[in-house]
Amino acid sequence: MTGTQIAAPGGSAVLGFLVLLPAVAGTLLLLLGRRADRAAGPLAVLVTLGTALLAAVVAAERPGLSVPFLGIVEGGDLRVAVDGLSAVLVVLVATVGLLVTVFAVTDLPAHGARARFFGYFLLFIAAMLATVTAATLPTLLLAWEVMGATSYALIGYRWQEHKKLDAGTRAFLTTRAGDLGLYVAAGAALAGTGTLVLADLPAADGGWRHLAAAGILAAALGKSAQLPFSAWLSGAMAGPSPVSALLHSATMVAAGGYLLLRTQPLLQASGWAATTTAWIGALTALVLGAVAVAQRDLKQLLAASTAAQIGFVVLAAGAGVIAGGTAQLVAHAAVKAALFVAAGAWLTALGTKQLSGLRGAARRYPGVGAAATVAGLALAGIPPLSLWATKDEILAGVDSAALRIVVLAAALLSAVYAGRMLAVVLSRPAGEEAFDEEGRGTRRVPALGTGVAGLLAVVAAGLGVLALPVVAEPVKRFLAAEGEPSPGAAEFLLSGSLAVLGLAVTVVLARVRPGLFGALQRGPLGAWVGLGRLLSPRPALAVARALAIVDDKVVDGAVRSVATAARRVAGALSRADRDVVDGAVRAVARGARRAGAAARRPQTGLLHQYYAQAAAGLALLFALLLLVR
Repeated sequence: MTGTQIAAPGGSAVLGFLVLLPAVAGTLLLLLGRRADRAAGPLAVLVTLGTALLAAVVAAERPGLSVPFLGIVEGGDLRVAVDGLSAVLVVLVATVGLLVTVFAVTDLPAHGARARFFGYFLLFIAAMLATVTAATLPTLLLAWEVMGATSYALIGYRWQEHKKLDAGTRAFLTTRAGDLGLYVAAGAALAGTGTLVLADLPAADGGWRHLAAAGILAAALGKSAQLPFSAWLSGAMAGPSPVSALLHSATMVAAGGYLLLRTQPLLQASGWAATTTAWIGALTALVLGAVAVAQRDLKQLLAASTAAQIGFVVLAAGAGVIAGGTAQLVAHAAVKAALFVAAGAWLTALGTKQLSGLRGAARRYPGVGAAATVAGLALAGIPPLSLWATKDEILAGVDSAALRIVVLAAALLSAVYAGRMLAVVLSRPAGEEAFDEEGRGTRRVPALGTGVAGLLAVVAAGLGVLALPVVAEPVKRFLAAEGEPSPGAAEFLLSGSLAVLGLAVTVVLARVRPGLFGALQRGPLGAWVGLGRLLSPRPALAVARALAIVDDKVVDGAVRSVATAARRVAGALSRADRDVVDGAVRAVARGARRAGAAARRPQTGLLHQYYAQAAAGLALLFALLLLVR
């Protein structure tokens, strides 16, 4: 990101309002509490509408803004700025935030704590807007922390239910573990460059550059639920459907991918970091794609597919394909927001997230069903829809043959899990509607929810124009990514054919061999290949016990050894002081006392003795004089 040059005073004010408007409104709702429940929904819609308009202005003007914070170091200010990449992201975040807020107004129960929900919701959006415009590490750290805290509050919104609160806690602690990397990166930046400017990280000296890259990578992988942090996304599905729609599309899970795209020069400068990033992204796309195929819960399927699809963004950052990664981020946001809105609408109407209870859901509710079908086909990578084009843009920049094979396999799995979902929701309904496990069961989908899903689906389909050179090249210029390779007709044909084949085979198998997917559900893939155990208390306790042993045996042992050695040295010094120093002092005193006693003996007080002593002395001196001469 460029520095803080501000094109126009008005532009910088608009950029400030872009972040402050949702932040102030969200804080106000939280302070008012239940008294603002009735007004919270309409206010949130108006605020996000205003935010979307401000985002459009900011994207056009590309201003910058700086507020003093840590004046003792260069880059210690709270600095935000807009370039091509952040311009795309602010529009994406604000637009998806507006649409999901509209859906939330219709989806949340009227008796719920709506002011608390929308307060945290708006703060969450403000934190993401600050994240994608941050130009210094203090700004990024502040926004990153607020995003993590508000995500915990939103996932655990129904805190009275312990499972939901536990899910929020797990998500928070897992992402926090990765977030420590940002602090490491900040320290490395200060030591290696003397500044905290984000764009200066590639210039860090030697080892500090590698340490900064490692810290950024850890923070990004945690936020975007990449391997090995992926399983927190499973628990996050306990949150309300609007939270899932926003969190999985354009905000928190996308934030890690964005951060890696933003710091791609640092990854390239480190060498190993770029290669590691690319492989982690590709393997996440493959492994979590397989996990998605085996899920029996629609929201769990979509959650695993989110980690898989963001894996392609992470791969793009590692491979240096900025335009392709950005296009994937935008297209996936539209696709996944549409699918989560549809899943939330069905949950409200039918009372279930289980695929077995959603048979024929698209037929029962044709408006939402049509939107989900279009978005599902886009998720599968079917031509000419969006994710077909964006994956090929990324694949064109991958040089390693092994990596390309993994990416193609992951893309094929996209068609499989999307096909499995579509085969269920488009099938004929079987029996009565499912029991309302959430206690709502309104059995209808509000028109606003249908409209939001439909609009998102249209965007998801329309972004397929990114495959056209007449669109792709201007996008690359806008992102300052000129010269990045573009896929050819053969690559488009190969990926499109794989997607169509994978989708067709999956739909046929779902009808002919439904037990096949049941077997997958009961296997390791259905349980997220044991990744959840990495986040359970047991490994943490085992590590804590190991650290306790190290503390007792090594650290405390070293302290005790030092104390023992110090005691022994002190004893030796004490003996030396007593026997040598004090002994010498006492010997001198004894000698002086004896000399004094000897000197007192001639002092008798008798005059004739003094004369005799004087005569003896003179005789001795005379004799000595004779001898010397």
